[in-house]
Amino acid sequence: MNLSSEQAAELRTLAADRHVTADVALRARIVLWAGEGHRRKDIAELAGVSARTVDRTKTRYAERGVAGLVEKKRGGGKEQVPPQTRGRVIALTRMTPPPESGLSHWSTRTLADHLKRREGIRVSFHYVARIWREENLKPHRSGTFKLSKDPAFAEKVADIVGLYLDPPGGAVVLSVDEKTQVQALDRTQPVLPVTFAATEKRTHDYVRHGTTNLFAALNVATGEVLGECKPNRNSRNFLAFLKKAVKPHAGKEIHIVLDNLSTHTTPDVTAWLEKNPHVHFHFTPVGSSWLNQIEIWFGVITRQSIRRGTFSSVHVLVKQIRDYIDSWNQNPKPFTWTATTGEILAKVRLVATSVRKLVNNNSN
Repeated sequence: MNLSSEQAAELRTLAADRHVTADVALRARIVLWAGEGHRRKDIAELAGVSARTVDRTKTRYAERGVAGLVEKKRGGGKEQVPPQTRGRVIALTRMTPPPESGLSHWSTRTLADHLKRREGIRVSFHYVARIWREENLKPHRSGTFKLSKDPAFAEKVADIVGLYLDPPGGAVVLSVDEKTQVQALDRTQPVLPVTFAATEKRTHDYVRHGTTNLFAALNVATGEVLGECKPNRNSRNFLAFLKKAVKPHAGKEIHIVLDNLSTHTTPDVTAWLEKNPHVHFHFTPVGSSWLNQIEIWFGVITRQSIRRGTFSSVHVLVKQIRDYIDSWNQNPKPFTWTATTGEILAKVRLVATSVRKLVNNNSN
């Protein structure tokens, strides 16, 4: 299959477009690989599809161009829901169902039904199943809510949830964390021949051009995000980013939710906090990063901008992240936190009781 330079450029743009579905992006890559002269069976191996699908995709492109790749299948398009709903599905999945439900764990149908009846959120169980696949969530295997061994778990949960549900008057609440080792992958230039085993495929499908570390701060009240990419994740870069994050809120009390990592508690950071008593750190419990709302936003940017993007260099990746943040901040929407401290602690106690019963039964 021969492609002009204009056609190849159009297909690369389509493959990297964060607004198209994964199926459309994959079809664009299939046509690109065919245009580069790769064999039919090699393309099928790279794409994880049958040779027949490769032929059908090429035919659709030959007959209708890009329109043949993006047209919707019969039966309607992909279910569209706001990012806040996705975050709520993920948060609920990681918790055990309410005690009054009588459920030991969620299923896709029971979670979708709970959202509809209790929270007025309407999504299909197919949507819940897709989120579970994308986030590798398996509540039927893991027992959902992960128990924290932090001795101050209850106090920290109450502290952070209190900030979300009833922030101090006039204060600013920021959710801060770092997404490390974000990879710049060129997905349009596969390494061939593909004669390796299926388990090795993920290592060789893409050309890797390096990584960056994304520092981000979410304004819990407004939904606005401040983000900055750094080559290294260390205390110096964290402190530099922290100073930028608090600068727009001069004269206000600032409460920052973050993980208790070594880079967040170095002598330099501690000394800076002593000189800035209006800034207060609130650490999430050990093993409970789900309490940090910025983690929800990291999931959104990963799904919408990074996961299927094509980046020929770290510079291109960083520009994509900056553009996404600029676009997000044009119409920011805060995430709505609904779980109270009592509900969370009740679920933890239920899980702990279930775990003890399981251990006792196995020992007997």
